[in-house]
Amino acid sequence: MDFETANRFIGSPCAVGLVRVRGGRVVAERSAYMRPPRTRADFDPGNTRIHGITEHTVAGHPGFAELWPRIEDWILAEDPDELVVAHNAAFDMGVIRAACAETDTRHAPLAYACSLALARRGYDLPSYALPRAAEAAGVPLRRHHDALEDARACAGIVVDLVHRAGAGTVRELLAGAGLNVKRLAAPPLP
Repeated sequence: MDFETANRFIGSPCAVGLVRVRGGRVVAERSAYMRPPRTRADFDPGNTRIHGITEHTVAGHPGFAELWPRIEDWILAEDPDELVVAHNAAFDMGVIRAACAETDTRHAPLAYACSLALARRGYDLPSYALPRAAEAAGVPLRRHHDALEDARACAGIVVDLVHRAGAGTVRELLAGAGLNVKRLAAPPLP
């Protein structure tokens, strides 16, 4: 999973990329532009310089509150305890938490892991930023900060690390690396 944000507020998602992996192979992908929450909808020129997304890019696309339930349904469609992986997962989980809070939208208690933490355990690199870790994994990253491209790179890194470690699953890789599955706690009911 990868989110891009409209501005410096973590709860201002404007794009998402999702990649489903089964048996070490990509079996499905989804990406979408979205309008950030109305209260945080300004596009910061610095963010736009990074990812190229503008207010005009997301015009006519659903807002986060409308799109999130569909994203979550896609993530959890096959397994209610599906493991979500993101590079620097604290950021992406923070996007979900903050955007849901900003829009009074509920989210499931998602199980997640961080490919950045895994890369730090599995590679010896001067930097573990997504482009460097993707390169170490042999994964092309043509357009860094394109949400789908970044999600593909994240998936490729994890698949490579599972293979290198001789693990059968990402959960086994985590256990072998001394890392735990984390959980994005669902907000309390009103």
